[in-house]
Amino acid sequence: MSASDDNNGNTPDGASFQTLLGDVPLELTVELGRVTLSLREVAGRLGPGSIIPLTKLTGEKLDVRVNDRLVARGEAVAVGDRYGVRIVEIINGGQGGKSS
Repeated sequence: MSASDDNNGNTPDGASFQTLLGDVPLELTVELGRVTLSLREVAGRLGPGSIIPLTKLTGEKLDVRVNDRLVARGEAVAVGDRYGVRIVEIINGGQGGKSS
């Protein structure tokens, strides 16, 4: 927000930040973990009932990414018959980075 913006988030011409950018699409991803496999390993291990271990440990925080940038960490929760994520940490702008 610039010095010319007023205190309620409106720009000098009266349009709010939310009105200007509210419909810009973003991709939100919650990452449970990662694994690198060769095509041969995938073909040999992937099927009904398969279990593929991931890099994260049980109870470890999940990464929340917006457009591939790490913005928060959270924990998985059940919300009725769906899964959700409870945000427990917001990542400082300097710490977020592209996925590796």
